[in-house]
Amino acid sequence: MGSLFRSAEMTLCQLFLQSEAAYACVSELGELGLVQFRDLNPDVNAFQRKFVNEVRRCDEMERKLRYLEKEIKKDGIPMLDTGENPEAPQPREMIDLEATFEKLENELREVNQNAEALKRNFLELTELKQILRKTQVFFDEHEGGVNPTESMTRALISEDSIARQGALGPVQLGFPEKSIDPEEFFPCFVAGVILRERIPAFERMLWRACRGNVFLRQAEIETPLEDPSTSDQVFKSVFIIFFQGDQLKTRVKKICEGFRATLYPCPEAPADRREMAMGVMTRIEDLNTVLGQTQDHRHRVLVAAAKNIKNWFVKVRKIKAIYHTLNLFNLDVTQKCLIAECWVPVLDLETIQLALRRGTERSGSSVPPILNRMETCEEPPTYNHTNKFTSAFQALIDSYGVASYREMNPAPYTIITFPFLFAVMFGDMGHGLIMALFGGWMVLKEKQLASKKSDSEIWTIFFGGRYIIFLMGLFSVYTGLIYNDIFSKSVNIFGSKWMVNKNWTFENVRNEESWMLDPAKTYEFEQVPYPIGLDPVWQMAKNKIIFQNAYKMKISIILGVFHMLFGVSMSLWNNLYFKNKLDIICQFVPQVIFLCFLFLYMVLLMFIKWVSYAATNDPGLLKSSPYCAPSILITFINMVLFKPSKVPLGCDDEMFAGQMVIQKLLVVCALICVPWMLLAKPIIIMRNQKKLSYSLSHQQMQSAATENGDASVGATDQQPMQNATQVSAGHGGEDEMTEMFIHQGIHTIEYVLGSVSHTASYLRLWALSLAHAQLSDVLWNMVLSKGLIVEDWRGGVALYVIFTFWACLTVSILVLMEGLSAFLHTLRLHWVEFQSKFYAGLGHAFQPFSFEVILDTASAPVEE
Repeated sequence: MGSLFRSAEMTLCQLFLQSEAAYACVSELGELGLVQFRDLNPDVNAFQRKFVNEVRRCDEMERKLRYLEKEIKKDGIPMLDTGENPEAPQPREMIDLEATFEKLENELREVNQNAEALKRNFLELTELKQILRKTQVFFDEHEGGVNPTESMTRALISEDSIARQGALGPVQLGFPEKSIDPEEFFPCFVAGVILRERIPAFERMLWRACRGNVFLRQAEIETPLEDPSTSDQVFKSVFIIFFQGDQLKTRVKKICEGFRATLYPCPEAPADRREMAMGVMTRIEDLNTVLGQTQDHRHRVLVAAAKNIKNWFVKVRKIKAIYHTLNLFNLDVTQKCLIAECWVPVLDLETIQLALRRGTERSGSSVPPILNRMETCEEPPTYNHTNKFTSAFQALIDSYGVASYREMNPAPYTIITFPFLFAVMFGDMGHGLIMALFGGWMVLKEKQLASKKSDSEIWTIFFGGRYIIFLMGLFSVYTGLIYNDIFSKSVNIFGSKWMVNKNWTFENVRNEESWMLDPAKTYEFEQVPYPIGLDPVWQMAKNKIIFQNAYKMKISIILGVFHMLFGVSMSLWNNLYFKNKLDIICQFVPQVIFLCFLFLYMVLLMFIKWVSYAATNDPGLLKSSPYCAPSILITFINMVLFKPSKVPLGCDDEMFAGQMVIQKLLVVCALICVPWMLLAKPIIIMRNQKKLSYSLSHQQMQSAATENGDASVGATDQQPMQNATQVSAGHGGEDEMTEMFIHQGIHTIEYVLGSVSHTASYLRLWALSLAHAQLSDVLWNMVLSKGLIVEDWRGGVALYVIFTFWACLTVSILVLMEGLSAFLHTLRLHWVEFQSKFYAGLGHAFQPFSFEVILDTASAPVEE
């Protein structure tokens, strides 16, 4: 847990593994998840590395598993997930896995091919059955004397007839008025099946290509048919086309082929049609039996595969990850030893040694692995130990920037300050309770919810931040108690401390539309403050917003100044750890003085005002009454401008003795801190460089005099200045010093102006708190209160409906939207106002070789 406050100490190690034991050792390190390997072959192509064939074999096994998974999901078979985490199998077990997957894939593909062929045959027979049935209806209608142009849907409507249809009635299709026999007029015909949506275009093409010399009749197939290739349900129609001549026959068949219509033989004689229909029905029954047996066999294969597919995925992905990692290693000259370089936490070196020992024992190797620490100038990665509670808060910090190595980590302090500042803006006991219950439900059910892999990105974000949501809800309940606010109403826990006219009756109080409360009017014999939070009578006061404005504005400034001071103090711990005394003297001290002498003093004035001035109308206590209470903002502005504050007649000029003198002294000291921050550090560094260059040149002169004798001393009189110039140029010279002055100037301006803007930025605590309270009040008065004024039994029905509407608006607007707004504002206060005082965030994250991370990434849904 110590690394949560500051990142863990890391070291670069060199690892020597025997080739036979490398696989097992890397497997153990992957289960441990505490080692980050470096690529020692950055210039080698991925296809030229030693274990590329093993990686390809793993890719092929993973492809086969994905095919099995796709087929299992297609049939809706549940895949057994026992939650087990099998170890990575030994390399010799890869052959057995490959054989198993090959057998399953081939068997499944063969079954699918047979099933597709049977389904295609079944589809053809079904379509033929529908053709025989529908054409039989056509011929029966003709034999019964029904005009075929009137019995079914007319086809082949010409463009001219379409234009004339509305005015001239039914389309005549070029036939005479009397009924004729299409078999006499069209001795040849073809029958087939076509997709229903292609019928209109099919009719128009036949009409135009055949010049109206064909006769088409069509009927829809009521039940959808299954496409054997895609397994989709499609709707088709049966058609029969009458024509005369071989030329038209060829043309009609080409059109049918172009529209992908399937043609089937249809006998002319009724007896032949009936005989063919009976044969088709018999074959369909046989096909149904064979199809059922095929589907049962396929189902048994998939059910057997579904029991183990999760574990197979885990094993294959672990093997693949191990060989990917082994490709990062180097081979020694003897080709019997693998050499790796890795970053490891110093505190976990013993644990890593034990894991390497276990891997060596598993492989049966007699040569122990060697782990040596290395010296390096490279900056180590940043690693913070987290758990399921702290990981969400650490993610908030890392999303801004990963901490520099061994830099102070804001995450442990954010665990408290983040939900608290959120609650200051979101203070409502009702809304906070809703949020706390939702977060608490996710915390209590986290195992069941985590096992369900959801494709919803919003749900994943909510579940990942369940502890943040839970704490924000709890803190909001607390601040809602302080504000005495629950769904825009107050709770009368301790009664009220306000005096009510004893001569008033209940009707007087009920009919009073608004109250203008005066804090000076309390009980006659005692002035007792409310035990906790606000008096509930403020809820009905006309000047409620005026009172809460001043109250919440001052609270926001107080919290903001202390939050910034805490951030500045964190920089002291950074400088002490890195032994940077120059930054302590030239940055931390003037920053603290500037912030305390101006803004902390303004906070002290608020407390002095609260203590020195009371809510009283006693003429004898005029100087301590609200009449004489000065404005803190005006006082602060006059303090910076060295102007005296104007006070009403009969009031003291100062809030305390010596106020003006102290204020002038504080402003002067704060102004001195500006050039202190701007010039002190560059000047000290420049002087140190000159001293260093002079001492180096003096040593060179002494060594030259010793070697060349006294005769060379005169020749080296001018060397100190030249050597100093060379040393200065070696350290960057004038360009480096100019850059340092510019950087320090930017840092100073940013801090001085930021102190003002950041203090004002904390007023968002006050603004969002008032906005949330007013939105809640508007929602109550304009929605829910409408259901409370309806009387009789209708009131219950109206209240039921209106309460549902009010609850939906409350959750969607006040909890979700307002909660998201307060969350983003709180995030900004931590990233900008707080972390900018001490946090650089220029590091790179520790990314260990971990099977847990690899499996979680692989199982995450892929965005298409």
